[in-house]
This record gives sequence, structure tokens and C-alpha cells, in this order.
Amino acid sequence: MATSPESLIEYPSAFPIKVMGAQADGFVEAVVALARRFDPGFDPATVERRPSRAGNYLGLTITITATSREQLDGLYRALSAHPLVKVVL
Repeated sequence: MATSPESLIEYPSAFPIKVMGAQADGFVEAVVALARRFDPGFDPATVERRPSRAGNYLGLTITITATSREQLDGLYRALSAHPLVKVVL
């Protein structure tokens, strides 16, 4: 396992990302497509879903295999730029 001097993350590792967005058609599929773009081995069956109390929003937890800081940065940027995504943590 490699660790870069400025990172506390050991690569490769399972890395959970929380994504929140509107409860809308295509939201889950869009997040899965982006996860697969950055982690081709991503398994959509592992997506955890949590609807908001009123049902207007949906929280997702995706767990990717992180291989580098660049990969994580790219995925965060892509998710944040998607119009259905409100927050990425």
C-alpha cells in the first residue's frame, strides 16, 4: 500500500462518499455512472440509499476503490458538477 506524503489515505482502499440530491428520476443512475467512470469495478448493488423524511431528497453512500488522490479529486469534481447533485461529502 502506498501513501503519499500529503495524504492520510492508503491506496488502494475502500472509500465511502456521501452524495445528496433531489429525489428525481435518473439521480441514482447518474451517480452510479460517475462512480463507474472513476472506478470500473464499482458494484451498483453496494449503493446505500436514505430518503429524507419528506421524501424530497435522497442520500446515497457509494464506496469506491480509491487508487489515488487524483482519482478522488476527479470523482468529487464530477459529482459536484452534476445538476442533480446538491452535496458531496
